[in-house]
Amino acid sequence: MENIEESSPFRITPTVQALGSALRGEHENLRGPNGPASGDRINGEPEKLWFKESSAKNLRNRDFLSPTTVLNTLYAEEQVPPSVMSRVLSLRGPGVLPLAGGEVMGEGLRVRVDRPTAFRQVLAGAADYLKPSGQRQGGVVLNCPALHPKPSAPSPDTLTLGQLRTVLLTDHLGALLRRQGYAVAFCPALPEGSDTIVFLRMLGIDWPTVPSSWTNEDREERLLGALRSSPYRDVESEGRREGPGRKVEEGENERSLRVNLKRVFQEEGLLGYDPSLGTCTIHRDSVCQMAHLDRATEDCISSQSHTQQVSMATVLHVTSCQDEFRQQQIAMLWRASGAMATQRHVVCGPVKTPGTHLTAAQYLQLRRVQMKEASEMKYGEQVEGKTWDDIIKVMTSATMRFELLSTVHTSPVTLDVQREGGVSTKGPRGGVFVMYNCARLHTLFDSYERGVEKGLYPEIPEGSTLDFSSLKEEGEWLLLFNYLIPFSELLDQSGQALEGEGGVARVNLKTEQVCKFLVSLSKDFSSYYNRVHVLGEPLPHLFNQMFCRLQLLRALRELYHTALDTLHLPPIPQL
Repeated sequence: MENIEESSPFRITPTVQALGSALRGEHENLRGPNGPASGDRINGEPEKLWFKESSAKNLRNRDFLSPTTVLNTLYAEEQVPPSVMSRVLSLRGPGVLPLAGGEVMGEGLRVRVDRPTAFRQVLAGAADYLKPSGQRQGGVVLNCPALHPKPSAPSPDTLTLGQLRTVLLTDHLGALLRRQGYAVAFCPALPEGSDTIVFLRMLGIDWPTVPSSWTNEDREERLLGALRSSPYRDVESEGRREGPGRKVEEGENERSLRVNLKRVFQEEGLLGYDPSLGTCTIHRDSVCQMAHLDRATEDCISSQSHTQQVSMATVLHVTSCQDEFRQQQIAMLWRASGAMATQRHVVCGPVKTPGTHLTAAQYLQLRRVQMKEASEMKYGEQVEGKTWDDIIKVMTSATMRFELLSTVHTSPVTLDVQREGGVSTKGPRGGVFVMYNCARLHTLFDSYERGVEKGLYPEIPEGSTLDFSSLKEEGEWLLLFNYLIPFSELLDQSGQALEGEGGVARVNLKTEQVCKFLVSLSKDFSSYYNRVHVLGEPLPHLFNQMFCRLQLLRALRELYHTALDTLHLPPIPQL
Protein backbone atom coordinates (compact mmCIF):
# COMPACT_ATOMS: atom_id res chain seq x y z
CA MET A 1 0.00 0.00 0.00
CA GLU A 2 2.87 2.36 0.83
CA ASN A 3 4.33 1.95 -2.64
CA ILE A 4 0.97 2.71 -4.23
CA GLU A 5 0.57 5.84 -2.14
CA GLU A 6 4.07 7.05 -2.92
CA SER A 7 3.72 6.45 -6.65
CA SER A 8 0.22 7.89 -7.03
CA PRO A 9 0.14 11.46 -8.34
CA PHE A 10 -1.32 13.93 -5.87
CA ARG A 11 -4.85 15.07 -6.65
CA ILE A 12 -7.02 17.76 -5.10
CA THR A 13 -10.30 15.83 -5.16
CA PRO A 14 -9.05 12.68 -3.34
CA THR A 15 -7.37 14.93 -0.78
CA VAL A 16 -10.59 16.87 -0.11
CA GLN A 17 -12.57 13.63 0.08
CA ALA A 18 -10.09 12.07 2.52
CA LEU A 19 -10.18 15.20 4.67
CA GLY A 20 -13.97 15.01 4.72
CA SER A 21 -13.94 11.35 5.76
CA ALA A 22 -11.43 12.09 8.52
CA LEU A 23 -13.55 14.97 9.79
CA ARG A 24 -16.69 12.82 9.98
CA GLY A 25 -14.57 10.05 11.50
CA GLU A 26 -16.03 7.73 14.11
CA HIS A 27 -18.75 10.27 14.87
CA GLU A 28 -17.93 10.73 18.56
CA ASN A 29 -19.15 14.13 19.73
CA LEU A 30 -21.24 14.51 16.60
CA ARG A 31 -24.45 16.44 17.11
CA GLY A 32 -27.55 14.42 17.81
CA PRO A 33 -31.09 14.79 16.44
CA ASN A 34 -30.78 18.51 15.79
CA GLY A 35 -27.60 18.10 13.75
CA PRO A 36 -26.43 15.63 11.11
CA ALA A 37 -26.78 12.01 12.13
CA SER A 38 -23.80 9.70 12.01
CA GLY A 39 -22.26 9.74 8.57
CA ASP A 40 -24.64 12.32 7.07
CA ARG A 41 -23.06 14.63 4.54
CA ILE A 42 -23.26 18.37 4.65
CA ASN A 43 -25.32 19.51 1.64
CA GLY A 44 -25.13 15.96 0.31
CA GLU A 45 -21.45 16.20 -0.66
CA PRO A 46 -18.37 15.40 1.44
CA GLU A 47 -16.42 18.04 -0.46
CA LYS A 48 -18.55 20.75 1.20
CA LEU A 49 -16.79 20.04 4.49
CA TRP A 50 -13.50 21.43 3.15
CA PHE A 51 -12.40 24.10 0.73
CA LYS A 52 -9.15 24.33 -1.19
CA GLU A 53 -7.54 27.74 -0.87
CA SER A 54 -6.24 29.49 -3.97
CA SER A 55 -5.49 33.13 -3.17
CA ALA A 56 -1.92 34.14 -2.31
CA LYS A 57 -3.15 35.78 0.89
CA ASN A 58 -4.83 32.65 2.28
CA LEU A 59 -2.08 30.31 1.11
CA ARG A 60 0.32 32.09 3.45
CA ASN A 61 -1.14 30.19 6.41
CA ARG A 62 -3.35 27.40 5.10
CA ASP A 63 -4.00 25.16 2.09
CA PHE A 64 -7.37 23.65 3.03
CA LEU A 65 -10.03 25.03 5.36
CA SER A 66 -13.05 23.51 7.08
CA PRO A 67 -15.05 26.63 8.04
CA THR A 68 -16.30 27.28 11.57
CA THR A 69 -19.90 26.91 10.37
CA VAL A 70 -19.16 23.31 9.34
CA LEU A 71 -17.43 22.52 12.64
CA ASN A 72 -20.30 24.01 14.61
CA THR A 73 -22.74 21.82 12.72
CA LEU A 74 -20.70 18.64 13.17
CA TYR A 75 -19.49 18.78 16.73
CA ALA A 76 -21.08 19.24 20.13
CA GLU A 77 -19.77 22.20 22.10
CA GLU A 78 -18.19 23.39 18.85
CA GLN A 79 -14.93 21.60 19.69
CA VAL A 80 -12.99 19.37 17.32
CA PRO A 81 -12.11 16.20 19.29
CA PRO A 82 -8.37 15.40 19.56
CA SER A 83 -8.95 12.03 17.88
CA VAL A 84 -10.42 13.80 14.85
CA MET A 85 -7.46 16.18 14.68
CA SER A 86 -5.14 13.18 14.84
CA ARG A 87 -6.97 11.47 11.97
CA VAL A 88 -6.89 14.62 9.86
CA LEU A 89 -3.18 15.24 10.33
CA SER A 90 -2.19 11.59 9.76
CA LEU A 91 -4.05 11.22 6.47
CA ARG A 92 -2.56 8.80 3.96
CA GLY A 93 -3.88 7.31 0.74
CA PRO A 94 -3.50 7.24 -3.04
CA GLY A 95 -3.49 10.78 -4.40
CA VAL A 96 -3.73 12.38 -0.95
CA LEU A 97 -1.37 15.29 -0.34
CA PRO A 98 0.82 14.92 2.77
CA LEU A 99 -0.02 17.33 5.58
CA ALA A 100 2.48 19.19 7.73
CA GLY A 101 0.19 20.58 10.40
CA GLY A 102 -3.09 22.21 11.28
CA GLU A 103 -5.00 24.03 13.97
CA VAL A 104 -8.43 25.41 14.80
CA MET A 105 -8.56 29.19 14.41
CA GLY A 106 -11.36 31.73 14.24
CA GLU A 107 -12.08 30.94 10.60
CA GLY A 108 -12.19 27.18 11.16
CA LEU A 109 -9.92 24.16 11.01
CA ARG A 110 -7.06 24.95 8.71
CA VAL A 111 -4.38 22.54 7.49
CA ARG A 112 -1.12 23.00 5.63
CA VAL A 113 0.44 20.66 3.09
CA ASP A 114 3.97 19.36 3.55
CA ARG A 115 5.22 21.61 0.78
CA PRO A 116 8.82 20.39 0.32
CA THR A 117 7.54 16.82 -0.05
CA ALA A 118 4.86 17.95 -2.51
CA PHE A 119 7.40 19.90 -4.58
CA ARG A 120 9.79 16.96 -4.69
CA GLN A 121 7.23 14.31 -5.67
CA VAL A 122 5.29 16.44 -8.16
CA LEU A 123 8.38 17.69 -9.99
CA ALA A 124 9.93 14.20 -10.02
CA GLY A 125 6.88 12.87 -11.88
CA ALA A 126 5.63 16.01 -13.63
CA ALA A 127 4.48 14.06 -16.71
CA ASP A 128 1.74 12.41 -14.61
CA TYR A 129 0.23 15.83 -13.93
CA LEU A 130 0.03 16.75 -17.62
CA LYS A 131 -2.42 14.03 -18.67
CA PRO A 132 -5.93 13.01 -17.59
CA SER A 133 -6.07 10.93 -14.44
CA GLY A 134 -7.55 7.99 -16.38
CA GLN A 135 -8.28 6.87 -19.91
CA ARG A 136 -11.89 6.58 -21.04
CA GLN A 137 -13.31 4.33 -23.72
CA GLY A 138 -15.78 5.00 -26.46
CA GLY A 139 -16.22 7.00 -29.62
CA VAL A 140 -17.39 10.57 -30.11
CA VAL A 141 -18.48 12.11 -33.40
CA LEU A 142 -18.22 15.90 -33.34
CA ASN A 143 -20.71 17.28 -35.82
CA CYS A 144 -20.37 20.92 -36.83
CA PRO A 145 -23.61 21.95 -38.61
CA ALA A 146 -22.04 25.29 -39.64
CA LEU A 147 -19.83 23.40 -42.14
CA HIS A 148 -22.65 21.43 -43.83
CA PRO A 149 -24.15 22.64 -47.13
CA LYS A 150 -27.46 24.52 -46.66
CA PRO A 151 -27.90 23.75 -49.59
CA SER A 152 -24.75 25.45 -50.94
CA ALA A 153 -21.37 24.80 -49.31
CA PRO A 154 -20.26 27.34 -46.67
CA SER A 155 -17.28 29.60 -47.28
CA PRO A 156 -15.22 31.94 -45.08
CA ASP A 157 -17.17 34.84 -46.60
CA THR A 158 -20.53 33.38 -45.58
CA LEU A 159 -19.51 31.91 -42.21
CA THR A 160 -20.83 34.05 -39.34
CA LEU A 161 -18.86 34.72 -36.17
CA GLY A 162 -21.37 32.63 -34.23
CA GLN A 163 -20.70 29.73 -36.60
CA LEU A 164 -16.94 30.28 -36.36
CA ARG A 165 -17.28 29.97 -32.59
CA THR A 166 -18.83 26.52 -33.02
CA VAL A 167 -16.01 25.45 -35.35
CA LEU A 168 -13.28 26.52 -32.91
CA LEU A 169 -15.13 24.89 -30.02
CA THR A 170 -15.50 21.65 -32.00
CA ASP A 171 -11.76 21.61 -32.70
CA HIS A 172 -10.92 22.24 -29.02
CA LEU A 173 -13.36 19.57 -27.82
CA GLY A 174 -11.82 17.04 -30.17
CA ALA A 175 -8.35 17.63 -28.72
CA LEU A 176 -9.62 17.37 -25.13
CA LEU A 177 -11.62 14.18 -25.72
CA ARG A 178 -8.76 12.47 -27.56
CA ARG A 179 -6.47 13.14 -24.61
CA GLN A 180 -8.97 11.32 -22.41
CA GLY A 181 -8.87 8.22 -24.58
CA TYR A 182 -11.93 8.68 -26.79
CA ALA A 183 -11.81 7.86 -30.48
CA VAL A 184 -12.92 11.11 -32.13
CA ALA A 185 -14.28 11.73 -35.63
CA PHE A 186 -15.25 15.08 -37.15
CA CYS A 187 -18.24 15.71 -39.37
CA PRO A 188 -18.59 16.71 -42.17
CA ALA A 189 -15.51 15.92 -44.21
CA LEU A 190 -14.86 18.87 -46.55
CA PRO A 191 -13.58 18.94 -50.14
CA GLU A 192 -9.79 19.04 -50.24
CA GLY A 193 -8.47 22.42 -51.39
CA SER A 194 -11.76 24.22 -50.74
CA ASP A 195 -11.70 27.80 -49.46
CA THR A 196 -13.06 26.63 -46.12
CA ILE A 197 -10.25 24.09 -45.64
CA VAL A 198 -7.64 26.75 -46.48
CA PHE A 199 -9.29 29.12 -43.98
CA LEU A 200 -9.40 26.49 -41.23
CA ARG A 201 -5.73 25.63 -41.73
CA MET A 202 -4.86 29.29 -41.30
CA LEU A 203 -6.37 28.91 -37.82
CA GLY A 204 -4.40 25.74 -37.11
CA ILE A 205 -7.39 23.43 -37.60
CA ASP A 206 -6.67 20.10 -39.29
CA TRP A 207 -10.16 19.23 -40.53
CA PRO A 208 -10.82 15.93 -42.39
CA THR A 209 -11.13 16.13 -46.16
CA VAL A 210 -12.40 14.09 -49.09
CA PRO A 211 -11.54 14.38 -52.80
CA SER A 212 -13.46 17.17 -54.53
CA SER A 213 -15.14 14.56 -56.77
CA TRP A 214 -16.38 12.48 -53.81
CA THR A 215 -20.13 11.98 -53.34
CA ASN A 216 -22.29 10.35 -50.69
CA GLU A 217 -25.30 9.80 -52.92
CA ASP A 218 -25.67 6.04 -52.32
CA ARG A 219 -25.86 6.59 -48.57
CA GLU A 220 -28.35 9.43 -49.07
CA GLU A 221 -30.62 7.17 -51.11
CA ARG A 222 -30.49 4.48 -48.43
CA LEU A 223 -31.47 7.06 -45.79
CA LEU A 224 -34.37 8.29 -47.91
CA GLY A 225 -35.53 4.70 -48.24
CA ALA A 226 -35.31 4.24 -44.47
CA LEU A 227 -37.38 7.38 -43.90
CA ARG A 228 -40.02 6.23 -46.38
CA SER A 229 -40.46 3.05 -44.37
CA SER A 230 -40.07 4.70 -40.96
CA PRO A 231 -42.90 4.15 -38.45
CA TYR A 232 -42.75 7.90 -37.80
CA ARG A 233 -43.54 8.86 -41.39
CA ASP A 234 -46.63 11.10 -41.50
CA VAL A 235 -48.26 9.92 -44.72
CA GLU A 236 -51.54 11.76 -44.10
CA SER A 237 -49.91 15.20 -44.25
CA GLU A 238 -47.69 14.51 -47.26
CA GLY A 239 -50.30 15.39 -49.86
CA ARG A 240 -51.04 18.75 -48.24
CA ARG A 241 -48.98 21.84 -48.99
CA GLU A 242 -49.40 24.62 -46.49
CA GLY A 243 -50.46 27.98 -47.91
CA PRO A 244 -52.20 28.70 -51.20
CA GLY A 245 -49.90 28.85 -54.19
CA ARG A 246 -46.78 27.91 -52.19
CA LYS A 247 -43.91 26.96 -54.52
CA VAL A 248 -42.10 23.68 -54.15
CA GLU A 249 -38.66 24.33 -52.66
CA GLU A 250 -35.45 22.91 -54.05
CA GLY A 251 -35.02 19.32 -52.91
CA GLU A 252 -38.76 18.95 -52.14
CA ASN A 253 -41.04 16.74 -54.21
CA GLU A 254 -44.64 17.57 -55.15
CA ARG A 255 -45.66 14.91 -52.65
CA SER A 256 -43.19 15.75 -49.89
CA LEU A 257 -41.88 13.12 -47.53
CA ARG A 258 -42.79 14.13 -43.97
CA VAL A 259 -41.88 12.74 -40.54
CA ASN A 260 -43.53 13.36 -37.18
CA LEU A 261 -40.55 14.37 -35.03
CA LYS A 262 -42.58 14.87 -31.86
CA ARG A 263 -43.54 11.20 -31.91
CA VAL A 264 -39.85 10.27 -32.29
CA PHE A 265 -38.64 11.87 -29.07
CA GLN A 266 -41.81 11.12 -27.13
CA GLU A 267 -42.05 7.45 -28.00
CA GLU A 268 -38.30 6.83 -27.64
CA GLY A 269 -38.07 8.69 -24.33
CA LEU A 270 -35.57 11.30 -25.51
CA LEU A 271 -35.45 14.23 -23.08
CA GLY A 272 -34.89 17.93 -23.65
CA TYR A 273 -36.19 18.30 -27.21
CA ASP A 274 -38.32 21.25 -28.25
CA PRO A 275 -42.00 20.23 -27.98
CA SER A 276 -42.82 22.38 -31.01
CA LEU A 277 -40.73 20.25 -33.41
CA GLY A 278 -43.91 18.71 -34.85
CA THR A 279 -43.99 17.29 -38.37
CA CYS A 280 -41.05 18.06 -40.63
CA THR A 281 -40.65 17.99 -44.40
CA ILE A 282 -37.54 16.19 -45.65
CA HIS A 283 -35.17 18.36 -47.71
CA ARG A 284 -32.09 17.28 -49.59
CA ASP A 285 -29.67 19.22 -47.33
CA SER A 286 -31.07 17.39 -44.30
CA VAL A 287 -30.49 14.03 -45.93
CA CYS A 288 -27.01 15.14 -46.93
CA GLN A 289 -26.11 15.95 -43.31
CA MET A 290 -27.55 12.64 -42.07
CA ALA A 291 -25.47 10.77 -44.66
CA HIS A 292 -22.33 12.55 -43.42
CA LEU A 293 -23.28 11.61 -39.85
CA ASP A 294 -23.78 7.98 -40.86
CA ARG A 295 -20.35 7.87 -42.49
CA ALA A 296 -18.55 9.61 -39.61
CA THR A 297 -20.19 7.32 -37.04
CA GLU A 298 -19.16 4.20 -38.93
CA ASP A 299 -15.60 5.52 -39.29
CA CYS A 300 -15.45 6.35 -35.58
CA ILE A 301 -16.59 2.87 -34.54
CA SER A 302 -14.29 1.09 -36.97
CA SER A 303 -11.28 3.17 -35.86
CA GLN A 304 -11.58 1.87 -32.30
CA SER A 305 -12.74 -1.69 -32.97
CA HIS A 306 -9.20 -3.09 -32.75
CA THR A 307 -8.66 -1.67 -29.24
CA GLN A 308 -12.15 -1.37 -27.74
CA GLN A 309 -15.30 -3.48 -27.90
CA VAL A 310 -17.56 -0.61 -28.92
CA SER A 311 -20.54 -0.80 -31.25
CA MET A 312 -21.91 2.69 -30.71
CA ALA A 313 -20.64 6.26 -30.65
CA THR A 314 -21.96 9.41 -29.04
CA VAL A 315 -22.69 12.23 -31.48
CA LEU A 316 -22.21 15.79 -30.27
CA HIS A 317 -23.88 18.42 -32.43
CA VAL A 318 -21.94 21.65 -31.78
CA THR A 319 -24.31 24.35 -32.96
CA SER A 320 -25.15 28.01 -32.52
CA CYS A 321 -28.27 28.98 -30.60
CA GLN A 322 -29.75 30.34 -33.84
CA ASP A 323 -29.41 26.91 -35.49
CA GLU A 324 -30.38 24.79 -32.47
CA PHE A 325 -33.99 24.17 -33.52
CA ARG A 326 -32.94 23.12 -37.02
CA GLN A 327 -30.31 20.79 -35.59
CA GLN A 328 -32.84 19.17 -33.27
CA GLN A 329 -34.97 18.51 -36.35
CA ILE A 330 -32.07 16.79 -38.12
CA ALA A 331 -31.19 14.79 -35.01
CA MET A 332 -34.74 13.44 -34.80
CA LEU A 333 -34.90 12.78 -38.55
CA TRP A 334 -31.71 10.75 -38.27
CA ARG A 335 -33.24 8.87 -35.34
CA ALA A 336 -36.37 8.23 -37.36
CA SER A 337 -34.22 6.70 -40.11
CA GLY A 338 -33.02 4.05 -37.65
CA ALA A 339 -29.83 5.65 -36.27
CA MET A 340 -29.36 4.51 -32.67
CA ALA A 341 -26.37 6.65 -31.69
CA THR A 342 -26.74 8.76 -28.54
CA GLN A 343 -27.09 12.37 -29.66
CA ARG A 344 -26.31 15.42 -27.54
CA HIS A 345 -26.32 19.12 -28.36
CA VAL A 346 -23.57 21.58 -27.39
CA VAL A 347 -25.22 24.96 -27.95
CA CYS A 348 -23.20 28.16 -28.30
CA GLY A 349 -24.50 31.62 -27.49
CA PRO A 350 -24.38 34.43 -30.06
CA VAL A 351 -21.32 36.51 -30.95
CA LYS A 352 -22.10 40.22 -30.89
CA THR A 353 -20.15 42.97 -32.64
CA PRO A 354 -21.79 46.28 -31.68
CA GLY A 355 -21.82 48.83 -34.44
CA THR A 356 -20.68 46.57 -37.25
CA HIS A 357 -21.07 43.19 -38.94
CA LEU A 358 -18.17 40.92 -39.85
CA THR A 359 -17.89 37.55 -41.53
CA ALA A 360 -15.38 34.99 -40.30
CA ALA A 361 -12.99 35.91 -43.12
CA GLN A 362 -13.20 39.64 -42.29
CA TYR A 363 -12.64 38.93 -38.60
CA LEU A 364 -9.49 36.92 -39.33
CA GLN A 365 -8.17 39.62 -41.65
CA LEU A 366 -8.87 42.38 -39.10
CA ARG A 367 -7.11 40.56 -36.25
CA ARG A 368 -4.15 39.66 -38.47
CA VAL A 369 -3.64 43.28 -39.55
CA GLN A 370 -3.99 44.49 -35.97
CA MET A 371 -1.51 41.87 -34.73
CA LYS A 372 1.06 42.86 -37.33
CA GLU A 373 0.68 46.55 -36.48
CA ALA A 374 1.00 45.86 -32.76
CA SER A 375 4.13 43.73 -33.38
CA GLU A 376 5.70 46.44 -35.55
CA MET A 377 5.07 49.03 -32.85
CA LYS A 378 6.83 46.86 -30.27
CA TYR A 379 9.61 45.22 -32.27
CA GLY A 380 10.16 47.65 -35.15
CA GLU A 381 11.71 46.74 -38.48
CA GLN A 382 12.62 43.20 -37.48
CA VAL A 383 8.96 42.20 -38.03
CA GLU A 384 9.43 40.77 -41.51
CA GLY A 385 10.12 37.48 -43.25
CA LYS A 386 8.67 33.99 -42.87
CA THR A 387 9.51 33.63 -39.18
CA TRP A 388 7.50 36.69 -38.27
CA ASP A 389 4.71 35.70 -40.66
CA ASP A 390 4.42 32.40 -38.75
CA ILE A 391 4.50 34.20 -35.38
CA ILE A 392 1.76 36.61 -36.44
CA LYS A 393 -0.31 33.70 -37.77
CA VAL A 394 -0.12 31.86 -34.43
CA MET A 395 -0.73 35.02 -32.39
CA THR A 396 -3.75 35.89 -34.53
CA SER A 397 -5.19 32.42 -34.04
CA ALA A 398 -4.51 32.66 -30.29
CA THR A 399 -6.31 36.01 -30.11
CA MET A 400 -9.38 34.67 -31.91
CA ARG A 401 -9.53 31.42 -29.96
CA PHE A 402 -9.30 33.11 -26.56
CA GLU A 403 -11.86 35.75 -27.56
CA LEU A 404 -14.39 33.13 -28.65
CA LEU A 405 -13.65 30.26 -26.24
CA SER A 406 -12.98 31.94 -22.86
CA THR A 407 -16.69 32.41 -22.17
CA VAL A 408 -19.10 29.66 -21.08
CA HIS A 409 -20.27 28.29 -24.43
CA THR A 410 -23.96 28.89 -23.73
CA SER A 411 -23.34 32.59 -23.01
CA PRO A 412 -23.02 35.39 -25.56
CA VAL A 413 -19.65 36.84 -26.54
CA THR A 414 -19.21 40.53 -27.33
CA LEU A 415 -16.20 41.47 -29.48
CA ASP A 416 -14.52 44.81 -29.97
CA VAL A 417 -13.93 44.79 -33.71
CA GLN A 418 -13.42 48.48 -34.27
CA ARG A 419 -10.48 49.00 -36.59
CA GLU A 420 -8.81 51.48 -34.24
CA GLY A 421 -9.24 49.19 -31.23
CA GLY A 422 -6.23 47.03 -32.09
CA VAL A 423 -4.83 44.13 -30.14
CA SER A 424 -2.26 44.64 -27.43
CA THR A 425 0.96 42.72 -26.91
CA LYS A 426 0.90 43.85 -23.28
CA GLY A 427 -1.43 43.28 -20.36
CA PRO A 428 -3.55 40.28 -19.36
CA ARG A 429 -5.71 40.22 -22.49
CA GLY A 430 -6.20 36.61 -23.40
CA GLY A 431 -4.30 34.80 -26.10
CA VAL A 432 -1.49 37.29 -26.70
CA PHE A 433 -0.73 37.52 -22.98
CA VAL A 434 -0.68 33.72 -22.63
CA MET A 435 1.62 33.22 -25.64
CA TYR A 436 3.94 35.98 -24.43
CA ASN A 437 4.39 34.37 -21.01
CA CYS A 438 4.97 30.95 -22.55
CA ALA A 439 7.69 32.55 -24.68
CA ARG A 440 9.27 34.06 -21.55
CA LEU A 441 9.87 30.54 -20.24
CA HIS A 442 11.61 29.59 -23.49
CA THR A 443 13.79 32.69 -23.21
CA LEU A 444 14.66 31.81 -19.60
CA PHE A 445 15.82 28.31 -20.49
CA ASP A 446 17.72 29.57 -23.54
CA SER A 447 19.59 31.93 -21.20
CA TYR A 448 20.30 29.10 -18.77
CA GLU A 449 21.61 26.81 -21.54
CA ARG A 450 23.91 29.56 -22.77
CA GLY A 451 25.17 29.91 -19.20
CA VAL A 452 25.87 26.17 -19.08
CA GLU A 453 27.80 26.37 -22.36
CA LYS A 454 29.91 29.21 -20.95
CA GLY A 455 30.61 27.22 -17.79
CA LEU A 456 28.68 29.59 -15.51
CA TYR A 457 26.15 26.98 -14.37
CA PRO A 458 26.23 23.18 -14.04
CA GLU A 459 23.51 21.01 -15.54
CA ILE A 460 20.30 20.70 -13.50
CA PRO A 461 20.77 17.71 -11.16
CA GLU A 462 18.21 15.03 -10.36
CA GLY A 463 15.37 16.32 -8.19
CA SER A 464 16.13 13.74 -5.50
CA THR A 465 19.39 15.57 -4.71
CA LEU A 466 17.73 18.96 -4.22
CA ASP A 467 16.37 20.55 -1.06
CA PHE A 468 12.96 21.92 -2.03
CA SER A 469 12.50 23.63 1.32
CA SER A 470 14.39 26.50 -0.35
CA LEU A 471 11.24 27.31 -2.36
CA LYS A 472 9.80 29.80 0.10
CA GLU A 473 8.54 32.54 -2.25
CA GLU A 474 4.71 32.50 -2.11
CA GLY A 475 4.38 32.48 -5.89
CA GLU A 476 6.22 29.17 -6.14
CA TRP A 477 3.74 27.22 -4.05
CA LEU A 478 0.85 29.03 -5.73
CA LEU A 479 2.06 27.86 -9.18
CA LEU A 480 2.36 24.25 -8.03
CA PHE A 481 -0.81 24.09 -5.92
CA ASN A 482 -3.15 26.04 -8.19
CA TYR A 483 -1.90 24.89 -11.60
CA LEU A 484 0.45 21.91 -11.83
CA ILE A 485 -1.38 19.68 -9.36
CA PRO A 486 -5.00 20.44 -10.49
CA PHE A 487 -4.32 20.38 -14.25
CA SER A 488 -4.92 16.65 -14.64
CA GLU A 489 -8.37 16.98 -13.09
CA LEU A 490 -9.14 19.90 -15.38
CA LEU A 491 -8.43 17.66 -18.38
CA ASP A 492 -10.94 15.14 -16.99
CA GLN A 493 -13.82 17.62 -16.92
CA SER A 494 -15.21 17.35 -20.46
CA GLY A 495 -15.38 13.55 -20.32
CA GLN A 496 -16.96 13.61 -16.86
CA ALA A 497 -19.58 16.11 -18.03
CA LEU A 498 -20.29 14.09 -21.17
CA GLU A 499 -20.91 10.91 -19.18
CA GLY A 500 -22.73 12.49 -16.26
CA GLU A 501 -25.30 14.89 -17.69
CA GLY A 502 -28.28 12.58 -17.29
CA GLY A 503 -29.17 11.98 -20.92
CA VAL A 504 -30.93 15.26 -21.77
CA ALA A 505 -30.46 16.74 -25.21
CA ARG A 506 -28.26 19.67 -24.17
CA VAL A 507 -24.88 19.13 -22.55
CA ASN A 508 -22.51 21.67 -20.97
CA LEU A 509 -18.92 20.53 -21.39
CA LYS A 510 -17.13 23.42 -19.61
CA THR A 511 -15.15 24.25 -22.72
CA GLU A 512 -14.07 27.64 -21.33
CA GLN A 513 -11.95 26.07 -18.57
CA VAL A 514 -8.64 25.67 -20.43
CA CYS A 515 -8.59 29.27 -21.69
CA LYS A 516 -9.48 30.65 -18.25
CA PHE A 517 -6.87 28.39 -16.67
CA LEU A 518 -4.15 29.64 -19.03
CA VAL A 519 -5.00 33.31 -18.50
CA SER A 520 -5.01 32.88 -14.71
CA LEU A 521 -1.75 30.90 -14.85
CA SER A 522 -0.15 33.61 -16.97
CA LYS A 523 -1.14 36.35 -14.54
CA ASP A 524 0.35 34.48 -11.58
CA PHE A 525 3.46 33.40 -13.47
CA SER A 526 4.03 36.94 -14.77
CA SER A 527 3.71 38.34 -11.25
CA TYR A 528 6.20 35.76 -9.93
CA TYR A 529 8.65 36.19 -12.81
CA ASN A 530 8.66 39.97 -12.42
CA ARG A 531 9.51 39.64 -8.70
CA VAL A 532 12.03 36.81 -8.72
CA HIS A 533 15.44 36.69 -10.38
CA VAL A 534 15.59 32.99 -11.30
CA LEU A 535 19.09 32.85 -12.78
CA GLY A 536 21.19 34.14 -9.92
CA GLU A 537 24.87 34.73 -9.57
CA PRO A 538 26.94 31.63 -10.49
CA LEU A 539 27.83 30.90 -6.88
CA PRO A 540 27.65 27.29 -5.61
CA HIS A 541 25.73 28.15 -2.44
CA LEU A 542 22.94 29.65 -4.58
CA PHE A 543 22.64 26.74 -7.01
CA ASN A 544 20.20 24.61 -4.97
CA GLN A 545 17.50 27.27 -4.93
CA MET A 546 18.11 28.13 -8.60
CA PHE A 547 17.84 24.48 -9.63
CA CYS A 548 14.65 24.00 -7.60
CA ARG A 549 13.14 27.00 -9.36
CA LEU A 550 14.26 25.75 -12.76
CA GLN A 551 12.68 22.35 -12.04
CA LEU A 552 9.42 24.08 -11.20
CA LEU A 553 9.50 26.34 -14.24
CA ARG A 554 10.48 23.49 -16.57
CA ALA A 555 7.35 21.63 -15.46
CA LEU A 556 5.39 24.84 -15.93
CA ARG A 557 6.70 25.19 -19.49
CA GLU A 558 5.48 21.67 -20.29
CA LEU A 559 2.14 22.55 -18.72
CA TYR A 560 1.83 25.51 -21.08
CA HIS A 561 2.68 23.32 -24.07
CA THR A 562 0.11 20.67 -23.12
CA ALA A 563 -2.69 23.16 -22.48
CA LEU A 564 -1.95 25.13 -25.66
CA ASP A 565 -1.91 21.91 -27.66
CA THR A 566 -5.59 21.37 -26.80
CA LEU A 567 -6.15 24.70 -28.61
CA HIS A 568 -3.80 23.70 -31.46
CA LEU A 569 -1.52 26.63 -30.65
CA PRO A 570 2.19 25.82 -31.03
CA PRO A 571 4.49 27.58 -28.55
CA ILE A 572 6.50 30.50 -29.87
CA PRO A 573 10.16 30.26 -28.82
CA GLN A 574 10.72 33.99 -28.43
CA LEU A 575 8.76 37.23 -28.44
